[in-house]
Amino acid sequence: MKKIFFNISMVLAAVCAVSCSLDTESMTSITTQNYYKTMNDAKSALVGCYAGYRLTSSYSTMSFYELSELMGDDAFGGTGATDGRGYQAIDRFDQNESPSDLSATETLWSSYYSGIFNCNSLLGQLDNISWEESSDFNTSSPEETRAAVEGEARFLRALLYFELVRLYGNVPLLKEPTTEIVPQSAPEKVFELIFEDLQFAVANIKYKADKAWYEANDGRATKQAAEAILARAYLFYTGYYSNLECPISKDEVVAGLKDVVNCGYFGLVQSDVHNGAARLWRSAVASDAGDGNGLDDSDWVGIACSKAEVNEFIFTQKFNYYGNEYNGQHFNNRWLVMRGIRGAMGGDPCIVPYGGGWGACTANPDSYAIFASNDPRRDVAIQNWNTSRQAAITKTMLKDWREFTYYSLVKYIPLSVNVGGISAYEVTNNSDYGSVNGFQESQYQDVIVMRYADVLLMLTELTGDYSYANQVCDRAGVAHISTYEELLAERHREFLGEGIRYWDLLRQGVEYAANAIAGSWTVLSGGVEETLTISKENIVNKKGLCRIPDNQIDLSGKVYEQNPGW
Repeated sequence: MKKIFFNISMVLAAVCAVSCSLDTESMTSITTQNYYKTMNDAKSALVGCYAGYRLTSSYSTMSFYELSELMGDDAFGGTGATDGRGYQAIDRFDQNESPSDLSATETLWSSYYSGIFNCNSLLGQLDNISWEESSDFNTSSPEETRAAVEGEARFLRALLYFELVRLYGNVPLLKEPTTEIVPQSAPEKVFELIFEDLQFAVANIKYKADKAWYEANDGRATKQAAEAILARAYLFYTGYYSNLECPISKDEVVAGLKDVVNCGYFGLVQSDVHNGAARLWRSAVASDAGDGNGLDDSDWVGIACSKAEVNEFIFTQKFNYYGNEYNGQHFNNRWLVMRGIRGAMGGDPCIVPYGGGWGACTANPDSYAIFASNDPRRDVAIQNWNTSRQAAITKTMLKDWREFTYYSLVKYIPLSVNVGGISAYEVTNNSDYGSVNGFQESQYQDVIVMRYADVLLMLTELTGDYSYANQVCDRAGVAHISTYEELLAERHREFLGEGIRYWDLLRQGVEYAANAIAGSWTVLSGGVEETLTISKENIVNKKGLCRIPDNQIDLSGKVYEQNPGW
């Protein structure tokens, strides 16, 4: 039988992929036969599941979040004026933009199945582990510990499949660790597993509803994270697949969201020096006086909102600065550098706090215009270079930039420091400002997967009670809302640049999404004006889905089928 070999890059995957063809047990290598025995093995394996999830952002410059912006209405492809046009093919749903990029997202596809492999490997070995009660999992019996570990692994598997199925639609559904060819499953089968996994996580992950516990366990799955992701999955499934029966009820979803509200820990970060919505983002509050002390980010809420009264971050995807590769693992936020300012470092006018990169996802000027002038979220999400900072964008930079609009998405972006009046890379060792070594590998900004603001806005959508959504409006200092269209617009303003908007559009229907995304704009490519056009027909014909990597179709022996329109 033909087999497809996914890119398994972390410790647990290596454990599970080890050859066991010899009759004698290996005395020097970890194998599935001698590994899954103890609580420490279980903890290490679970860490492997989280690392597999991180790999979807740390191993590819085309992450879920980057694709979510490219396909939506807030950003264009951008990148360098002489670069390949792979980003344009995705942004415009048009393979003619880059006919040779038939497997542009293959690394991402493989990373998803690496992560799923890791989760399935642990889930398949639970019976072989000697379980104990554990303070690490807030459990009081071996049975509770086993269920809690299973809950976290299933949460991560659900999250991996939820991102995968939204991007590609029909995908292979693997419930056990295998490298065999498995035909694509209908999306409803994938969502059935997503819902089951999240329901199990809700029922079995233990937690402590206090600030210290959440700060110490930042990035781990919790009951509340599972409840919130379950609601997001429910809304997408009942929208995009509105003709299909949903296996879970709205009442269950609403009850879960209300549990998040009532658990006593999460809330909306409020204002201090800056508006509360700005304090969530380091790029929005950081400044540098050029005095050699680096960035002043004292009003930033910090990791896990540790410097705020409440935690707004319900679940985050975690990164650190160990570099792009260490002992076969990838720790950094690889795609972040794609958002950096093109040609902006090493002698150009100071663009602090923003840092340099490859200039992808240039912001749509129309998105800047959706905000009232007094809405603090506008400048948090988008940098308008037409202001007093216009001189920072030099002619040299413009000649090297494609589809530049004088607007940049800045919630997720590399940062820089002021060294002698110019921007220098902010690296992990503050005494090493100005170093360009490994700037792509040194990006470690966490991704906020779920915020408390989304819980409130989803509750309004599901219950019709606008008092939840208007808490978000109150923080921003904008008028209250009372209709569904106003709710969608508020979601757009609140989450612009966070990889949420495209899926909000798509769950209204493909036609709705295509009408919002399609249009023509004048942009600068290589410093010269050109017209950028996104066709409604292209989006509708492809049902808003990505191209499945052709290499994976070939490796499957043509068992996999390409999505319509591609």
